[in-house]
Formats: sequence, C-alpha cells, structure tokens
Amino acid sequence: MIPVESTKGSVFSDGNRIYTLSYNPGIRVYGEKLVRISDQEYREWNPRKSKLASYIKVGGKVFPIKRDSRILYLGASSGTTASHISDIAVDGRIYCVEFSPRMFRGLVNSCAARPNMLPILGDACNPAEYQFAVGSVDVVYADVAQKRQADIIADNMDLFHADIGIVAIKARSEDVTSQPSDVYRASERRLRERGFDILDSRDLEPYENSHSMILFKRA
Repeated sequence: MIPVESTKGSVFSDGNRIYTLSYNPGIRVYGEKLVRISDQEYREWNPRKSKLASYIKVGGKVFPIKRDSRILYLGASSGTTASHISDIAVDGRIYCVEFSPRMFRGLVNSCAARPNMLPILGDACNPAEYQFAVGSVDVVYADVAQKRQADIIADNMDLFHADIGIVAIKARSEDVTSQPSDVYRASERRLRERGFDILDSRDLEPYENSHSMILFKRA
C-alpha cells in the first residue's frame, strides 16, 4: 500500500493505519496519535482528515514526494496534511499557500516548529502574488474548494516549472448539478489539454464524499 521507495522509510503502515516519522517528536499538530516504533516516533496520518492519506488508503500507486522535494501546497488550511508532507520531505521545502486569514493563523502555528514549511497568505488563483517567495518547485499539490481546479493547479505548475501535480478535485465545487464521475473526467481532460499526462486517478470514497485525487506529470 505504501510506496516506500519514494518516501525513504518515512511512512509506516501497520496494515490498518498510516504513520509518518515525526519531524518534531513529542509535538502533535492536530491531536493525532503518537506511537513509538523501533525507538522512533511516528504520527498517525488520519485519512479522514487528510485527502493525501485517503489517496494512499484507497490504493493510490503514485507518490512523488521525496525526502528532498520542493512542494508548492495550494489550500494548505491550518497545516494538517502539510505537516505530514513535512515529515516526508525533511530535506525539502513546503510552500504553504492559504487564502483564509482565519485558517492562516493556524497554519503559522503549524509551521513555527518546522523550518521546512513556509506559510504564505495568498490566492492560488493569482500565483504571481507569491512568486517572489517560491521560485521553482518539483511538485504542486492543490486542495482548493472552487471552480476551475484543474486550471488553477496548471497555472501554478507553469509559473513555477513543476513537472508533477497532485490535485484533490472537489466535484461539488466545480458543478453541483453534474455527477462527480463526470466532473473528474472533465478535470482529467482539461489537464491533458494543458499539456499533462494522467498518472493515476482515484475516487476517495469512503473517506471523502464527491472527491477524487488526480496525479499527473508534464507530457
């Protein structure tokens, strides 16, 4: 279930739950369970609170985040998933973009003890706003609840020269009248039109309703 060749041993599964090797032992980010395994501390990665964890739980086969990856995270919220990415990309950098000032305050707290996470208050629809703080990245991860989700991540990937994209498609944010499966297919088509190849696409049921995760690369 876990592609350990990509994560260099920083992700552990006991067959039921997923854990990441803690960047800051003894510190909880969102009340998650801490466990000791072979004298190392791991944080439980809850698939009902993280779409990236739910993607792994539903059988996702592609996991492009490595120890030294530079990741642009769009829609980082208060930092739940970003903190687990921080555990994995310990020698990399996570640029965490969040639009809501209320959620941004929680994100700043999450980043405080994690030097590889940088909080950025900004709008994912206007990547030029935060271009000065980011530079080029390896991966763009997007989890934004609005229309044009495929174009938003594609625009960011073009500006920041990323080759790999991960997008959590929220079907109800795109079109409340269409079937989620139709929205997912339309998002995949749009990504292909923008010059990307689809690597994997997974419905996130039962962990997330009307959500899919699409992983893709530059063609």
